[in-house]
Amino acid sequence: MSDKRADLPGQRQQRIAELVRESGSVTVSRLEEDLGISSATARRDLAVLERQGKVKRTHGGAVMPGFTQHEDSFQQRLGEAVEAKGRLARVAAAMLEADETVFVDSSTTAYYAARRILADAPSVTCLTNLVPVMDLFSTADPSGASMVGVGGIFRALTLSFVGPCAVRTVESYLADRAFVSVKGITAGGHLTDADPLEAEVKRAMIRQSDKPVLLVDGRKFERRGMSVIGHVSEVSLVLTADAHPSHVRALEDLGVAVKSV
Repeated sequence: MSDKRADLPGQRQQRIAELVRESGSVTVSRLEEDLGISSATARRDLAVLERQGKVKRTHGGAVMPGFTQHEDSFQQRLGEAVEAKGRLARVAAAMLEADETVFVDSSTTAYYAARRILADAPSVTCLTNLVPVMDLFSTADPSGASMVGVGGIFRALTLSFVGPCAVRTVESYLADRAFVSVKGITAGGHLTDADPLEAEVKRAMIRQSDKPVLLVDGRKFERRGMSVIGHVSEVSLVLTADAHPSHVRALEDLGVAVKSV
């Protein structure tokens, strides 16, 4: 529905800036719905606001300017270890069989996997709490993969939905697989995340899938987050890229199946 306060470009752009300040971020699709404008107009307005320093444009929308520089922001992580994430995504997507269901978490590694799934277009269903993955499906071929969106409290830093509603939604489904990643893995094999709410959603996805798959590049063995998701023994397979052989052996000593790509 069109917002009457935003009929003129200046008024509309002011309203967009207000939306970003209120929630920390905004998507082009939300601007289309809330303001009754085209995606082209929304993108032009965001470009104007970015030049004014009021927003920072992102994939599919915009955030508050400081968000993209945070080490745990989706935008910051999306550009890290791109080649390794691409290899992990390719192998992960190839695991899926026709008509399977798969949880896709809020990690950028899982985002790359979802993008690969859409490129290969198998008849699978992705269940995700990550807005950029939802955006991918909004323009995808409807005859290919399908998507179930997990809602809840929107976390602007990670562009994901978290909280009790998100966890309950995940718990209302059963999936064949889950593609998840983490902030870091401890020496004892504990999977960790920077945020407790993100950890809860990841934990539920692992629990509700028959074959949870952990996707990690070598950097994850040198880091750890504050919140424990679970133990690596709870996943059916660890896909690693650029991991040191000693780290791979440590996982195997814990009885975990590991595949290096």
